[in-house]
Amino acid sequence: MPENASVRASTLSGPGEPSASGMALVIPQSTPSPVPLAGERSLHLAPSNGDLVVEQLVREHLPLVGYIVRETLARVPSHVDRDDLHSAGCSALFRAAQTWEADRGIPFSRYASRRIRGAMLDELRTVDWASRSVRRKGREIESARATLAATLRTAPDDAQVAASLGISVAEVEQSDEDVARASVLSLDAADEHGTASDSLAATEPSPDALVEHRERLQYLVEAVAELPERLRAVVQGYFLDERPMTEIAVELGITESRVSQIRAEALVLLRDALNSALEPELVAPAARPGGAAARRREAYFSAVADRHSARYVARRAAWQQPAAQLDSIA
Repeated sequence: MPENASVRASTLSGPGEPSASGMALVIPQSTPSPVPLAGERSLHLAPSNGDLVVEQLVREHLPLVGYIVRETLARVPSHVDRDDLHSAGCSALFRAAQTWEADRGIPFSRYASRRIRGAMLDELRTVDWASRSVRRKGREIESARATLAATLRTAPDDAQVAASLGISVAEVEQSDEDVARASVLSLDAADEHGTASDSLAATEPSPDALVEHRERLQYLVEAVAELPERLRAVVQGYFLDERPMTEIAVELGITESRVSQIRAEALVLLRDALNSALEPELVAPAARPGGAAARRREAYFSAVADRHSARYVARRAAWQQPAAQLDSIA
């Protein structure tokens, strides 16, 4: 292979593809690359490859993608998804088959492997939460730590690492924080403290919260049922049936502004009815405790509570009836 083959291969790389000199995952020249598959040297193509030729190259060299995926996965963290790398590699293989020029003397397997590795590197960078500068700084600090540990026969502290690199201790600590912040951990990975998911706050409501929510809904249904007829019609039509206010006003023979006033009045009654049963301290006192409006409000609260109690008694009796039948059978 000519000495400047690698230079020509780098010039063939598309936009955004890393060069041969700057690629982190390129196999050294001393490492043999995958053996070119049969027939690849016999193809002498024009700069613009036809569809049949592209398909042939892709089919013959598809195993090359799997080989590079396995090689890459051995060097990256375990959370990296194999399918994502394989997809990026297949796309790069297809683009390489379209742009490969046989008359340049570069085997397609070598040319495609560079494109595939570059695409996988780009994919890794897109899913990495840390920038390239953060990773580079982290590698320098870890390399200094390893060198000092071998020299001192003990783990160096941040001050020793900072002194060896000529930077401040704060920079070392900041770099460690940046790298740790970009680390991805599995929620199912267990250690002596259990899995990470065990320490996360639950997004679903707890059983007692579900019971309280259902009881509030039941009170709300009963409070709507006990509203005066006109207030109930507005609440039913506007909130439950989702009818426009104009239609409700025509049906009741009143103006839209009056419908809006009735709606506001009904909402206040519903809120106070629920609070009187569940959170009495939140109920606002009546403006005139002995007035007719206050008496109507208290009567409404009592009617809602009585309806709820009657429903509870009926439900409890329904639960107890099957148990009584079982006892009689026994």
